[in-house]
Amino acid sequence: MLNIKAAQEILNFRKEELVARQKRVSRYTRHREEPLPQDFAEQAIELENGETLVALDQELTLELKRIDQALIRIESGDYLHCQTCREEIGEARLKALPYSVLCIECASAAA
Repeated sequence: MLNIKAAQEILNFRKEELVARQKRVSRYTRHREEPLPQDFAEQAIELENGETLVALDQELTLELKRIDQALIRIESGDYLHCQTCREEIGEARLKALPYSVLCIECASAAA
């Protein structure tokens, strides 16, 4: 049986990592408010890097939201159950993807 307390600790640790990473990304994107370099090649690189960082920030925000939802489900006692069929999600799936809300069957059907 899955150790819920251990899962909660893993989720909290991952959340701390992501928040720190998001702060670093945010610091860089705020730095982007400075004018672009005069060199066209450098401008292109700066713009491409900025787009990549925006996409990364969106992914970080999404994963943080999923982690927060998983922590709420732990507190409410719903963590182990699929949101669709209410069957157990499965220990192996939750170990691999600790913020999963669907069992493997429902996830496969949704894909």
